[in-house]
Amino acid sequence: MNDVSASCRLMPGASDSPVILHVPHSSRAIPADVRGGIVLHDRALERELDHITDSHTARIAAEAASRAATEPWRFVNRLSRLVIDPERFPDEREEMLAVGMGAVYSRTTHGEELRPADYDAQPLIERFFHPYAAAMTDAVTQRLDAVGRAVIIDVHSYPTERLPYELHGDGPRPPICLGRDDFHTPADLLARAEKAFAGFGGTGVNSPFEGTYVPLKYYGNDPRVSALMIEIRRDVYMSEPGGPAGPGLDALAGALAELVDMAGETYRGR
Repeated sequence: MNDVSASCRLMPGASDSPVILHVPHSSRAIPADVRGGIVLHDRALERELDHITDSHTARIAAEAASRAATEPWRFVNRLSRLVIDPERFPDEREEMLAVGMGAVYSRTTHGEELRPADYDAQPLIERFFHPYAAAMTDAVTQRLDAVGRAVIIDVHSYPTERLPYELHGDGPRPPICLGRDDFHTPADLLARAEKAFAGFGGTGVNSPFEGTYVPLKYYGNDPRVSALMIEIRRDVYMSEPGGPAGPGLDALAGALAELVDMAGETYRGR
């Protein structure tokens, strides 16, 4: 298995679906040679994975896909975000560099050392970040070629209590945070998400996390690519930090399936 297939996987959906469920932060897997560059002892690393991993989001996406009337495509990161974070900029544009959490993290969620100060991140970026970005770009291109539109629904979760690394964590922390982008998130897609997730105690927009993921090839220049981030507060469906899923997961999968179907019906062929 090469590094690309080991790090990410595109799971096909219906040929006429424009929807891609993107799950970037659900895995805890770290290759042994990458683990060697992390300074935390095993117990501390497991604790950090509890905090930083969007646990069970791959399962939410999988169950939603199986319930949707028209199955969406799924693009899933198979490695932990402690290897690389595919949703960061790989250069100085990334604001999370301020807390040591660019494309390759050097600090933990609590500001502790994760990698040495002189760690060379470039090999991980070349080995994992750029191939992941290329594969996701290809997935979007395939949907554009097949149906003329691509709708990325970015599936995340976030902790009930603010963690020290959060740059914008002083705002509301609703059960469902919807991340929108001025260019890539149409008002009707946001409205459909608010409707689909109305039953979980409230939704909010761009707080505590904002924006959504679009491959750089299309970012800010191709209106055929729509995108929305779903951030699920973890107490809605699991024990924190890093614990088992609870009954909320089933309801979330149903809501996500509803959104997938609404998005597919709205944007297919447009």
